[in-house]
Amino acid sequence: MSSDRQVQITAGGVTIVATLNDSPTADALWEALPITARAQTWGDEIYFGVPVEAANDDYAEETVEMGAVGYWPPGSALCLFFGPTPMSAPGEIRPASAVNVLGVMEGDATVLKSVPGGASVTVERA
Repeated sequence: MSSDRQVQITAGGVTIVATLNDSPTADALWEALPITARAQTWGDEIYFGVPVEAANDDYAEETVEMGAVGYWPPGSALCLFFGPTPMSAPGEIRPASAVNVLGVMEGDATVLKSVPGGASVTVERA
């Protein structure tokens, strides 16, 4: 992880910092910042459209870790994972389909549980 690439995510009164990895999709996101969008929720996931086009890459995963920041190619969406989704089996976090893992949120990602669908989300360089 390049610790020099941190983003601040502000959503519905909650702010969390994430560190991006060195993947091509993370590079594209970094170049597109800042981004403001409307949060959509799916279980314990917030997702929103971003102006990035990418296919699944070497960082694509069918299941992710708590706090993962992912990019979902079918929806050109950034996804913030803080618990199970409707497709998760017990003990796993499963996106709707494979996501490119771009990085990880620092601290307790479950603070995002308080963010309602429709809330404004801003992602910017920290």
